[in-house]
Amino acid sequence: MANFFPRWTNWIPLKMIVCVIVIACGLTAATWYYATPKYTKVGYQPIQPVPFPHDIHVTQLGMDCRYCHSFVEVAAQSNVPNTATCMNCHTQVAKDNPKLQPVQESWKSGEPVEWVWLYRTVDYVYYNHSAHVNRGISCFSCHGPVNHMSVVHIAEPHSMAWCLDCHRHPENYLRPDDQVFNLDWKPEDVKPAEFVANYGQLSGTTEDFSKKKQLTQAEIGQTLKERWKITPPTNCQGCHR
Repeated sequence: MANFFPRWTNWIPLKMIVCVIVIACGLTAATWYYATPKYTKVGYQPIQPVPFPHDIHVTQLGMDCRYCHSFVEVAAQSNVPNTATCMNCHTQVAKDNPKLQPVQESWKSGEPVEWVWLYRTVDYVYYNHSAHVNRGISCFSCHGPVNHMSVVHIAEPHSMAWCLDCHRHPENYLRPDDQVFNLDWKPEDVKPAEFVANYGQLSGTTEDFSKKKQLTQAEIGQTLKERWKITPPTNCQGCHR
């Protein structure tokens, strides 16, 4: 009996299997990239009830982060400023600016301004804000150059892989504790002799750091890591308690 189907149809099952594998790999790769915080979170820039330009307040006026975010050094979770903090200045400065109407209404009613939170750690992750800023991790490392943002946006993914990168190599991010809130700080700003006088230098090194023209981030970070005995947890229990 003659074959009903032509011979080339024998390849159809194999071709279908190959197509399914290619499609599955493509979907997996797309999900791996596009369904991660690096893609879904970074750049998120919500409209706030009051347009607060950090670049004007911090860079131009020189306000310290801690004036508005007063819990950063003492609490596990930071805070947004309450209305009284805003009105300390704005009872006199730009008091007739219509953009400040939500703040003025909040001041009269006692109801807080409904700020849109950008950074909220999920309930199953333990994170202590004060533990980080009190040991040389700057606002810049997690929030980016906020001092140059006219509208704040999410600058870092805050994913588990992103956190672990810092926990495994904290020396890449540590800075002197008096520079934690200086978002424009760079390793080149450090005066070697002054740094060594305050923090010493990395043990086991033969070169005198105080005589160098400038220190690298690695030299600064490794010295501070050793000085402060920083050993961030990298196991599950460190953050999922």
